[in-house]
Amino acid sequence: MRQGLLALLNAEKDFRVIGETGDGLEAVRLVERLRPDVLVVDLMMPSINGLEVIRQLRKGSPGTRVVVLSTHKNEAYVWEALKNGAVGYVLKDSTAADLAKAVREAFAGRHYLSPPLSESAITTYLQKSKTGMLDLYDTLTQREREILQLSAEGKTSAAIGAQLSISPRTVEAHRANLMRKLGIHKQTELVRYALQRGIMPLSGP
Repeated sequence: MRQGLLALLNAEKDFRVIGETGDGLEAVRLVERLRPDVLVVDLMMPSINGLEVIRQLRKGSPGTRVVVLSTHKNEAYVWEALKNGAVGYVLKDSTAADLAKAVREAFAGRHYLSPPLSESAITTYLQKSKTGMLDLYDTLTQREREILQLSAEGKTSAAIGAQLSISPRTVEAHRANLMRKLGIHKQTELVRYALQRGIMPLSGP
């Protein structure tokens, strides 16, 4: 799919693709090094998901505008993407013209939602954001969010430590902290939370 997107975007005369990857952590590293004007990111990625990529890049590359590419039409996903800093949201079954328009609108500093999504989703998000309701996920540190996803994917402490260049004991300490903050007590609850939150995709219908 990435190869198809690469060909599609490179076919636009005013676009130049300067990097691509299928891994969330690598995406953050690439963007911080290459500083693209626009990042097109999938919501569901290994290592860290697209929403966490966006969150990290708000500090690491604030000038990069983000367009989310997703299969999810549910407005909850759209709100979550906008909340984390995305300016565009395009469904994977949209036309090539929709994606190209989203990239151009993002570059111009404007929001864009592909049909059948509408501007009402942006309005609703802005209204919700003013309520000031505490989201427990927002209390997690960047490292805790990374370990949440990797743990939910079934990776061991040793494997997570190797991937993040920290010790297994540090991984376990972070996991204990994040579970305490979220009120989670078991691995099954952690996986369920990740699925409900949209951090990991639901398998099946």
